Amino acid sequence: MRKKFFVGICAACLIVLVAAYQMSRPVTLTIGIFAGNNWDVPQGEPYAIIDEVIKNFEAENPGVHVRYVSGIKKEDYSEWLAEQFVAGDEPDVFFLPADDFNLYAAADALMNLDDLIARDENFSADVYYPAAFNFGRRENTSYALPCESTLTFMFVNKTLLAKEGIALPKNDWTWRDLLDICRKVTRDTDGDGVPDQFGCYDYSWQQAAVANGVKLFRDDGRTSYFADERMEETVKFLMELRAVNGGHEVSPKDFDVGHVAFRPFTFAEYRTYKPYPWRIKKYSSFEWDCIKMPAGFSGGHFSVMNTLLVGMSSRTRHRDLAWALLKKICYDRATQQLILEKSQALPVRRDVILSAEAREIFSWDSSSAVTPADISDAMDEAGMPFKFKSYNAAMLYADAELNQIIEGVVPLTNALNKLQTEVNARLQY
Repeated sequence: MRKKFFVGICAACLIVLVAAYQMSRPVTLTIGIFAGNNWDVPQGEPYAIIDEVIKNFEAENPGVHVRYVSGIKKEDYSEWLAEQFVAGDEPDVFFLPADDFNLYAAADALMNLDDLIARDENFSADVYYPAAFNFGRRENTSYALPCESTLTFMFVNKTLLAKEGIALPKNDWTWRDLLDICRKVTRDTDGDGVPDQFGCYDYSWQQAAVANGVKLFRDDGRTSYFADERMEETVKFLMELRAVNGGHEVSPKDFDVGHVAFRPFTFAEYRTYKPYPWRIKKYSSFEWDCIKMPAGFSGGHFSVMNTLLVGMSSRTRHRDLAWALLKKICYDRATQQLILEKSQALPVRRDVILSAEAREIFSWDSSSAVTPADISDAMDEAGMPFKFKSYNAAMLYADAELNQIIEGVVPLTNALNKLQTEVNARLQY
């Protein structure tokens, strides 16, 4: 009896000692991240933000180490991440390109965050812009948090407009204003009979459709709405805008040398090329600014907001610590402040965009037409890209067909109905 009792005591002590040892062992969390940024613009210090996040997180969590593999190019990252999952060695927390989100969420590779969000008194989704937070949701479930975003604004060649005696459009401008200005500036300046100064370059039908309030697809991706009357209005506007150039195709060179008044730009490009030092390398021969996208006749100053997400592996062995690290990357105000200061993207927290620090950072040009309040308004109004499986294939087909309609190759009459019917058939595959 005593022997059994002694053995039992020893076993209990051993369990306690093993548990204590395991608790005292350092915990290592891993992050999946690619070099550079998500927006295809130059960046001087690709790991500056994540290194600062790791330093702060480790200081707040003694005994926890955070590691990542450096040097993975953005174009190689998706393949690398997939290989890690296949090997069962995926990171605890990882950055998630938009095209990969549905794949990992549908495969149960991403942790369902709803329970973690619900029981965390120190987390509120209300701090985020809706389009940013909802981008990490699938079928009403959160699988990732937003880290940073960018959206489209309209680049304005201030030098060209000033030369033509035209004032910089206000942020409440419309398609009618865009057409009027394009008609005024498009002309032959050297007398050779060929237009060499133009109103607009690279304004896509997708951007115009968003601005006119067109919802191209049902959320589940099973039905399209290309025959919507607002889409017809969009196509007619683009045909009118194209006609201003008299059949001449505006080239990237025309824009680069300052012969074009307007071009849509991502805000990441604006942040990169507006201030020193990159401005001396690009678009330095003319003064420029950016404003909100023009409102469509039946829409508003809308654009699509693209967002870089971060998720957790559903197989992480350190669920609570991984959640804390995820919040440190995506939710922590100090981290969001770093994104404001050091990246080309925009923070996803409203209070950071509207902060005094943001006003100071965006004050590199006192004559700038866009303010933090304008940026915040645009982010509040922004929509999300569609994420259903067959979206890219459907849009590739629709793009080819719509460009033929806009260019006058295919008559507009009944063309949108035919396009909708064909796209709907393809969505059922």
